[in-house]
Amino acid sequence: MRTTHTARLAAGALAALLVLAGCSSKAKDDGDGKQAAGGVKTGEGISGKTIALGVLTDMTGVYATLGKSVTQAQQLYVKQTNAAGGVCGYKLALTVRDHGYDPQKAVSGYTELAPKVLGFTQFIGSPFVAAVKKRIDGQDKGLVMAQAWSATLLGSPYIRVIGSTYDIETINAIDFLMKEKGLKKGDKIGHVYFEGDYGENALTGSRYIAKQAGLKVVEQKIKPTDNDMTGQVVALKKAGVKAVVISAGPRQAASLVGVAAAGKFNVPIIGNNSAFAPQLLATAAAPALEANYYVASPSLPIGADTPEAKKLVADYKAAYPKDSLDNGVVAGWTAASAFGEALKKACAAKDLTREGVDKALLTIDAFDPGFGITQNFTDPKAASSKESVILQPAKNAVGGMKVVREAEASSVAEGYTPGG
Repeated sequence: MRTTHTARLAAGALAALLVLAGCSSKAKDDGDGKQAAGGVKTGEGISGKTIALGVLTDMTGVYATLGKSVTQAQQLYVKQTNAAGGVCGYKLALTVRDHGYDPQKAVSGYTELAPKVLGFTQFIGSPFVAAVKKRIDGQDKGLVMAQAWSATLLGSPYIRVIGSTYDIETINAIDFLMKEKGLKKGDKIGHVYFEGDYGENALTGSRYIAKQAGLKVVEQKIKPTDNDMTGQVVALKKAGVKAVVISAGPRQAASLVGVAAAGKFNVPIIGNNSAFAPQLLATAAAPALEANYYVASPSLPIGADTPEAKKLVADYKAAYPKDSLDNGVVAGWTAASAFGEALKKACAAKDLTREGVDKALLTIDAFDPGFGITQNFTDPKAASSKESVILQPAKNAVGGMKVVREAEASSVAEGYTPGG
């Protein structure tokens, strides 16, 4: 049923693209926000026959693996889109800046690129996006597809979160632990989390479902520079927790799971979508990860059994034969595709200014790139989805992850309003 529905959507999108390519190829841009020949209005980020898009990523910091995959997937999307004729007669071009998960580099990178690009297909790091949110909302108004899932970013018509926010994702994760892993009313659950927007938003989700379900949360705050989780495991074991949530990076997750296994602390551990990389399956922590670790995700994994996933795997392998597959590829492709859909709709409305692209995204209520969850972008105050897929590390799976629970929004998540 899902494959047929997705195929119809894909066919419709392709037909629309062909129509747009045919009817708008005569448009000529003056880059000054004026009415171009062919009737398409343009503005910042468009020069000649090129639409400039920005990428603010992490290639060298705590999320280097994710950043590389997200960026290369977006470069692949741009290459394929341009080969098919571009959008509205324009070719897309990405300008990439690596901030290394450093706040100063992230803000300076945004300051450099913002005047030059139409918008951003990628901006990794909830704290960094939040740091420039006032500028985006106030003066720049360029669309930002953030690889950040903090609920603090909701409410902006320009900064858009794709999928469930960390609080909702954590609610779904703990719902899984209760339904599938024996966590019950009266139990204690540990939560290891990064200080800052990401971890603290995830903690909000833990506290909310704990109150609803009669659980007690044992909190352990860490910094992104903390890589050894021995102290956290000792504290959680002493507290008698029956399960653990980790809202941190892949290194911290591997340490937590590995140390817990070595200490015979055999409780289920589940991470947010940023807390895993398949490269961990080549480390000593691999057996413990496969046995006792789970990840809540805003989409099916790269190895999903859908036509779109299989095509992306083949295309990505052909483009980057030396690089491994992971869910960063899905995140990057989905964000670039969503931005591309907004560009196509803006072209159809004859308004490729920042305002026109922002408005176009608000009309997209059922975006499905083929990875299991349909996104609705019509309400900036709400997450585009409340569903999460539960995954488990698996060496023999494409991308190192297998599905253990299909896309689902728990009843608690359905009744929850971020920031409410």
